[in-house]
Amino acid sequence: MSEPSDRRSRKRLATSKAISDAATRLFMERGFDHVTVDEIAEAADVGRMTVFNHFPRKEDMFFDRDEEGREMLRAAVGQRDPNVAPLQALCLLAHRLVAERSPVVEFSARSERLVPTVAGSETLKARARAIRDELADLVAAALAEAVGRDSADPDARLAASLLLATWTVAFLEAHRTFRETRSREKANDAFLALVDKGTAGLKAAMAGTPYV
Repeated sequence: MSEPSDRRSRKRLATSKAISDAATRLFMERGFDHVTVDEIAEAADVGRMTVFNHFPRKEDMFFDRDEEGREMLRAAVGQRDPNVAPLQALCLLAHRLVAERSPVVEFSARSERLVPTVAGSETLKARARAIRDELADLVAAALAEAVGRDSADPDARLAASLLLATWTVAFLEAHRTFRETRSREKANDAFLALVDKGTAGLKAAMAGTPYV
């Protein structure tokens, strides 16, 4: 009898998490470029091909929450309360993630090596830039769809680019605040303060559009 699909799914998710956790630990200890796939496979107690079956690219193991973040952005816009404007829904998402202590916006001793690890690798920096561009395209499409505009709407593309710039600055400032203060609460406050400030500017820029 074949293994039930839900059990296979759980096993696959568990294996992916084990590989990603082992890879991230090694990347942050030694630097992305100094860790091999074979070393990751050994640390996760799986075969080399199993690693590639779960993560086609080495950098995918570092940015393992990428798809989760994309789904959060889509849902924040697409499933918002009808009385909440699209851009406000994204601001509320940031506050909810912090309130729920989501690992997507974690600023702590466990996550403090993330930024230096990216900064130390040209491969990770390139992938981070690509992800930011892809997220901007995703947000633009979600915004335009939410208000019934064409997916190439320039207002949506401008809003998405400004939003991603705001969140990027907020992430970096929050990590810097944690490194200097060792306070997760102060880092959270720094993150949300910049998100709110950027959102205020974004709303001003988008005045007269259906996004605010």
